[in-house]
Amino acid sequence: MKKRRIIYYILACVILTQIDQITKVITEAKLNYDGLSIIPGVFKLYCIRNQGAAWGVLSGKISLFVVITCLIIAIVTYVIIRLPEDKKYNLLFWTLTVLVSGAIGNFIDRIRFGYVRDFLYFELIDFPVFNVADIFVTCSVIVLIILIFFVYKDEDFEFLNLKKKN
Repeated sequence: MKKRRIIYYILACVILTQIDQITKVITEAKLNYDGLSIIPGVFKLYCIRNQGAAWGVLSGKISLFVVITCLIIAIVTYVIIRLPEDKKYNLLFWTLTVLVSGAIGNFIDRIRFGYVRDFLYFELIDFPVFNVADIFVTCSVIVLIILIFFVYKDEDFEFLNLKKKN
């Protein structure tokens, strides 16, 4: 039933977004400016306030991020609503749900604070500091690309066609 799927979508988004927000609150409350080394020289928890995207790209462009996030949420929600009940779409459903959850997690930060709270840092490779919402977005985009290019065929997306079939 489509109603059940939409309820799962909403509940999963709420739960995953809360996981992201809770990790950010705990990290901010417990860490000092030096951070906490988990694996010395490799991985540490380190709080920063990121006003941009990854690597601080587009720093201070909060309005742009808000618009992009709203568009992504609207488009994905439209796809979720139109998604057929067939089991072959379950992975697509959950991938899109995780994507939206990550987008909402960082959206909340941008609206509330004007920046995103990042805290996971791979010191060994000097990777940009990131958060749980970033993991949701990155992993779901990778899976989505794999699904689109290697799993689903063009006809599997006919449900998105706005033209009525005769």
